[in-house]
Amino acid sequence: MIKLEDIKKIYNMGNSLITALDIKEFEIAKGDYISVTGPSGSGKTTFLNIIGLMDRPTEGRVFIEGKDALSLNNEEMSKFRRQTVGYVFQSFNLLPHLTAVENVMLPLIPYKTSFNLKDKAGKILTEVGLKGRGKHLPSQLSGGEQQRVAIARALINDPLILLADEPTGNLDTKMRDDIIGLFCDLNEKGYTIVVATHDSEVSNRSKKIIRLKDGKIFDVEVG
Repeated sequence: MIKLEDIKKIYNMGNSLITALDIKEFEIAKGDYISVTGPSGSGKTTFLNIIGLMDRPTEGRVFIEGKDALSLNNEEMSKFRRQTVGYVFQSFNLLPHLTAVENVMLPLIPYKTSFNLKDKAGKILTEVGLKGRGKHLPSQLSGGEQQRVAIARALINDPLILLADEPTGNLDTKMRDDIIGLFCDLNEKGYTIVVATHDSEVSNRSKKIIRLKDGKIFDVEVG
């Protein structure tokens, strides 16, 4: 479904060139549930950003459903990303003055859809365990509930892949476990998921663990 070839991401830091990512080849199949682990600075976020077309590599190619995504111009890539990728962040990034259902609708509000956006947002909130909470503001929800809203927002476009960058980093143990359980449920329903995490409790629930060090994959563990 997604294939990386000869990927390098290099940053110019003053007089030095820093290689943040160096991956010869990597593939993500439909239905995968992958955790990406490694110390800070190992390239986890860069890895997600390149898979999710949030950033362009310095070298290499990214294929999504056989399409060379990096051949697109910025406008085409933005549209392609909107249609194929859902992204969940560590900080929930919810707008405080919008209700839960409005926050879920937000990514697609500027665009014409073939479905009733509010109805779909409500259905996804139910799917992530927030039935009846659609009219609540973020301040009226727990941290775990806010992250569920953020996950629902990432699902509103029916993405090919759901990417999550340290999605449990701001949650306590119980809320973390609830979110892990939600990711497992979503994967069972057919969603393809890639999670970057420092937390072994999170990574151990995935089907495959990718370990990064200095921007390179040095170990792959299949559960």
